[in-house]
Amino acid sequence: MDEHKPVLVDEVLAGLAPEADGLYIDATFGRGGHTARILQTLGREGRVLALDRDPQAVAAGRVRFASEMRLALVHASFADLRQVVLDHAGDTPVAGVLFDLGVSSPQLDEAARGFSFTKDGPLDMRMDPSRGEPVSAWLACAPVDEMREVIATLGEERFARRVAAAIATARARAPIERTHQLAQIVAGAVRSRDGKHPATRTFQALRMHVNDELGQLGRGLAAAVDVLAPGGRLAVISFHSLEDRATKEFMRRESGIDPVLARLPVVPPHTPPRLRLVGSKRKATDAEVAANPRARSAVLRVAERTA
Repeated sequence: MDEHKPVLVDEVLAGLAPEADGLYIDATFGRGGHTARILQTLGREGRVLALDRDPQAVAAGRVRFASEMRLALVHASFADLRQVVLDHAGDTPVAGVLFDLGVSSPQLDEAARGFSFTKDGPLDMRMDPSRGEPVSAWLACAPVDEMREVIATLGEERFARRVAAAIATARARAPIERTHQLAQIVAGAVRSRDGKHPATRTFQALRMHVNDELGQLGRGLAAAVDVLAPGGRLAVISFHSLEDRATKEFMRRESGIDPVLARLPVVPPHTPPRLRLVGSKRKATDAEVAANPRARSAVLRVAERTA
């Protein structure tokens, strides 16, 4: 199954407020749902520069949008956004940047990618299989305390110590190389909660760790503000509390005055905030959640470049 329904599309378009001849960055192309809707709002001179670190997403996008001359699709991480914009758009003003975080439906649906504990496959979880090490390689040698810290912090798993100890015990008997294998180990150490599989939080943590998702997000957001033209919009969709918290704190920090300068009697005129918050956070309507359950946890935040 290759279908991936983009979430909060109308809200994203309202937040970005696309200009017909603007340049827009889709920093998380996925299967191109948001890109397609943005392109529908643009005129002949408008352009979208889209990035994805998943080579399969890029390959699928190049087939889907083969005849779309207004789209440039690049295999790259959004942490490298500054360089990608420089290479492909030069000094063209950027009118908007969109981040749609997390994993896509095709990634979850393909067992060989190793993202899901519901399908047995190699324990990989890399967004870009050509770089870095799979989860199985990390679990084979990570110290128990490091595993506990990752699972507790990125998975917000209160039984992280038990999970780390169970993994250490299991790997001493045999390598942990399959998703079902790991899911069974975690299920033996953690009770099911709220109807969710006991391995849900652990799989989230390991995926985020092996892909450095919070680190990539921090670098990507900073780059987005750097490339935005004055009046350009930044829109970020997140799906869990860690992503949303990082986004909220970044936007709050960039939309406020430097605390050091704020204590001065007169704030220097050349140091205004770089962002202005646009409205409050947005969530999916009941109708969208009914049609696309993935939208249930989605949160959209929007900010505008000031100068």
